[in-house]
Amino acid sequence: MKLRENEKRVGQIRFSGNDIALAASMLEKTSTTLDIVYYLMGRGDERAFVIMMLSVNDADIMDMLEKEKRDTDILFEIDKKEGVYTIICQDTKVDGGYRFAERIMKKLKEKNIKDIYLNVLEVQTTRYEIKYIIFKLIEAHIKSQIERKEQEIIYGTIR
Repeated sequence: MKLRENEKRVGQIRFSGNDIALAASMLEKTSTTLDIVYYLMGRGDERAFVIMMLSVNDADIMDMLEKEKRDTDILFEIDKKEGVYTIICQDTKVDGGYRFAERIMKKLKEKNIKDIYLNVLEVQTTRYEIKYIIFKLIEAHIKSQIERKEQEIIYGTIR
């Protein structure tokens, strides 16, 4: 299939139809929970949270993720067929989220799972809409796949 002109722009990430469907599913499944986390941050009960997006091909890792997460972490299976999961870690800064991501990555490597993409995003403020947070995470995830950063932990912060 021939690339259209707007698909040739350097530095821009395009959302495919599957990416948009994934973002819609993520919005549907996580928005209410993120509303509650935002409320807790607004009350001063939490300072920041981490949201992770993990994708693995051909592996059912839900049980492993359930065992590794804390009681306060919220796990979502976004797309079982594609192996996409999201974890919201309440009252967590990027260093804590990164250590959790390292544990997950280690467990997956021990199972000889190769095609792993793991993005960690610390959110320090409630000034952005929840949609923005989710879109930024999806965008980072797409970028890590384009750049073939499998088995790496990609992290960032929204202030």
